[in-house]
Order: sequence, then structure tokens, then C-alpha cells
Amino acid sequence: MTIAQTSTRDAIPFAELDALTIGTVAVPGDRKYDALVSPWNVAIPVRPAAVLAAHDAQDVVEAVRFAARHGIRVTPQATGHGPMAELTTELLVTTKELDEVEIHPEGWARVGAGVKWLRVVEAAAPHGLAPLSGSITDVGIVGYTTGGGLGPMARSYGLASDKVRAIEVVTGDGVLRRATPTEHPELFFALRGGKGMLGIVTAIEFDLVHQPRFYGGSLWFDGSDAPAVIDAWRAWSAELPEAGTTSFALFQLPEMEGVPPMLAGRLTLSIRFVWTGSAAEGERWFAAIRAAAPVILDDVAEKPYTAIDSVHTDPLDPTPAYEAGDVLTDFPQEAVDALLALTGPGVASPQILVEVRQLGGAFARPGEHPSAFASRAAAYSLLTVGIAEVPGVEEHAQAILDALEPWVGGHRLPNFTFTPEEYVDAYDEVTLARLRRAVRAYDPDRVMTIGGVLG
Repeated sequence: MTIAQTSTRDAIPFAELDALTIGTVAVPGDRKYDALVSPWNVAIPVRPAAVLAAHDAQDVVEAVRFAARHGIRVTPQATGHGPMAELTTELLVTTKELDEVEIHPEGWARVGAGVKWLRVVEAAAPHGLAPLSGSITDVGIVGYTTGGGLGPMARSYGLASDKVRAIEVVTGDGVLRRATPTEHPELFFALRGGKGMLGIVTAIEFDLVHQPRFYGGSLWFDGSDAPAVIDAWRAWSAELPEAGTTSFALFQLPEMEGVPPMLAGRLTLSIRFVWTGSAAEGERWFAAIRAAAPVILDDVAEKPYTAIDSVHTDPLDPTPAYEAGDVLTDFPQEAVDALLALTGPGVASPQILVEVRQLGGAFARPGEHPSAFASRAAAYSLLTVGIAEVPGVEEHAQAILDALEPWVGGHRLPNFTFTPEEYVDAYDEVTLARLRRAVRAYDPDRVMTIGGVLG
């Protein structure tokens, strides 16, 4: 940043922040600005008055204190997978450079706030260990975990936030704290499930699980067979032990590089499956799905945990996405019919993906230490993803949510909230009260933008 330069937004002296920090400070017009603020979802305009690429935890401390002095709000961003334009208007602090990774062979890890799951997956694998990573390992650890962390082994091992041992965070009052079950327990409670309401996480420590291999992947059917396969999936998954985690997704993938030709330009149905027990037992359990209809692509097999991305097949490249979702209390035949009427065979749906995940199992049980995650009663999650520029995609996504409304209930998943207003819907009244008390204690001036959503 040019030292004499200040933002045109209220003439905030960002040169002062530049002088106080080691990392890069940039404002609109600076050469590095666009690269620093660019999110994964390129449909969301992230244009803060300034961005700081923090070099270390002390940079984060200086940024939060600077914001408090000048009456502005701060938003953290690690990898840019979950931005909200409404929350990124003033000072954005990106923690991508906080990239330490330590694997302890006895079964836990310490990582910096800028680390993505892939590095931990690869570093833990030689020890036969695995983290409770997300549906794609390109996602950042901190945002995912502070939102609960619903991954492809959730029914077997629960949420990523349940495995957290400690979180180091610069709270809204500008103090670097270490939160554990015994140190700042209310902060530890609020950070696990409360997203970035209270501060900017700089490092996190969590337990790993012994899972060198798994049986699973994705099995693909033609979209015309979706009614029969989903019917079989519902009956089969109702009996599935906790060793199995599953979901299905209706895809309409374009003809492009990286998309297998047999899946491109048509409606397809993917059944996703992860079995944490023996491969032989997993294969026996999955036989009913293989027999549900003719298979067009079978990628379900015994694999090392480093192949976990093969389950959900999420895209790696930045995408202009429009996302919507909710949680369901049930998914009866009437709900299937309502969903397929808008997304099934013969329907011109603008959605690239419509996903239903089965929850329950270890997901539904509280972790060893209480947390702010309040969605454990949900039986299924629903997610739609479309290309933002496609006409009618938002209205169609809303029509899907409206059609499934009779089965919507409980508190939405924090990581599947896409507007600031939706955050409040992720928590029950008791949890909201605890979060608000924590905000008053650790961010009395409401420096953190997400914390300001609570009122």
C-alpha cells in the first residue's frame, strides 16, 4: 500500500494500519487488492474499504484495535469459501498466511487459520490418522469448524467442532486469547458453532480419528431412474448403521473439461457413501443401492482417506454460485415427489446440484463439551447450487424451499447460511442468549461484523 493513501470511505487512515503491521494492507486501486479480496464464490462482490493480509497473530491484534479506534467493523476471511457481501464493506482481515501445520502422531493436530483440509489430510495419512474434513478438502479449516463442520463421516464421528481441543482467537476487544474447555469456557462454547461472531481465529487444535482407509465414493444413475433410486435410498438409509454416512445429489453438469462424458449434458443422480468399518461389510451394505437401477458410473470402492474428495465430487475452481438451503425434520415420499416435481426427470431446472444429506447418528449427539451448534435435531439437510447469472435460478431455488416447507424444521446449519439474517435462525433462544452475552463480554464495541447481526 502507498503510505500516503487513505480510503475514500470516511477517509479512514489505513496508512496507520499499514505502519503497525507486517502483512500487506491494500485499498481499492492498489495492485494487490483484487487478489487479496477474491472469494471462491466469484458471484459475491467482496469490496471492503481495505484488506489486511495478516502475517501473524499480532497483525490481527493490531487490525482489531485499529478498527475499534476508528469506529469500523472487521470481517475475517481465511480461504474465501463463505463470504457475504453485506459483511465485508469496511476492513477485511485475511488469514491465508497463517499456515502452520503440526501433526501429533498420538492423534491430534494444530493448524493456522489459513490452512485448508488437504494439507492436514496428507500430513496425517502416514500415521493412519484423518481429520473430520469437509466434503472437499479445498475448504478452509477454521470457517468450516467454527460453523460446526458437517463432513462425509459425520454419522460415524460427529462434527468437526466436537473434536476441537483449543482455539486461539483475537476477540473483538483486541485481545489474543486461547479458549479451551477450562480457559474462557464461554468463548470456547461460542466459537464452536458460532462462526466468526466473536473474533478472528488465528490457530486451532483438534483431535484426529484413526481412519487410514474407507469404503465409499459416488455411484451415478441416469436422471430418469431418480424416482426409483431415491425410493430405494430412503428405505436403505433408514436402516444404515452409524458406520455409514450418505447423501444423494441431482446433477445437471455441463459439457466441459473435467466432467466425465457420460455425466455431462444430462440429468444424473449421484449416491454418495462413506463406510468407516471394514470394506467387506461396507460392500455388503451398499449392494442394495447398486441393484436399484442400471449404473452409469461406479466409483465406490475401498480407498485411502486421501481420496475422500471422490465422495462428493465438489468443484475446485472458483464458481459464480447461487446457493440456498435448509434442514428437514423428515423426508417422506411426499417430500421426494415435491422435490422431483421441480428438479427431476423432464423438468427444466436451472440448478447444477440439488442435494439431500442424511444426518443422525453421531451428528445428533452432543459432543464431550457443549457448543453453540444447535442443529443436531435435523434429520436431513437440503442444498441447492446454481450459476448466479442464469435467469430464474434464485426464484427456482426459492420454489424448491417452498415446496419442501412442510418438512422444514429445526435450526439451519451455520455453514449453510447465505445471508446475515439467516444466522439467527441457526440457534435456539438459549444459545442465542449465550452468544449475545459472549459478544457483550468479548466484543463490547461490536467490532466484529457477524457479532453485530445478533443485535
